[in-house]
Amino acid sequence: MPKVVLVDDHVLLRNALAKIIHHFEGYSVLFEANNGRHFIQMLDPDNLPNIVILDVTMPVMNGYETSQWINANHPDMKVIALSMLNDERVVIRMLRSGAKGYLLKDTEVDELKKAMEEVLNKGLYINEILYKNIVQTINTSPEEKEELQHQVAMGLNDREREFLRWLCTDKSYKEIASEMFLSPRTVDGYRDSLFEKLKVASRIGLVMFAVRHEIAHL
Repeated sequence: MPKVVLVDDHVLLRNALAKIIHHFEGYSVLFEANNGRHFIQMLDPDNLPNIVILDVTMPVMNGYETSQWINANHPDMKVIALSMLNDERVVIRMLRSGAKGYLLKDTEVDELKKAMEEVLNKGLYINEILYKNIVQTINTSPEEKEELQHQVAMGLNDREREFLRWLCTDKSYKEIASEMFLSPRTVDGYRDSLFEKLKVASRIGLVMFAVRHEIAHL
């Protein structure tokens, strides 16, 4: 039976979520915590959760720090981020911290259940938030898109590869331009050129490409 822990400083939302999960067949909620530090204090080494549903913005110890701690100390636990923030830099940072899925707090109940099932069975949940940011067009088949991206990866120059590695950090485009000793306009040019070449729609799509082709690591 999969065991779940909820970590969120919004008590009413957390309690409501616990009641929902209790009604999912085969799932149980071990405990609820107010923040990352509280979560660590409440962990029982002899009864660890399979899934941790984690808010991003919390006092004391936030979602990034908590997910990093889980990834370092209990990598078998699957983290699903649950947040009000639909911001690609936040999503990338949570994925870099070890999260295996990212949901918004207005997510439908069925999607929550699907996310938990997929992180347990497949190790990752790609939902509409990630998909829309990864895929720019549905006119290209997955096989054609993969071949196109492979060809682009083989032809990237050193500066484009460096730019992709910086994208996998939480730095803004302006900060990346400074690190690369380039103008913001030049960096925007790199970004827009790669959007077009790879047929992706956002920074998340570029990050996924960089990781898939071993140009960078999360």
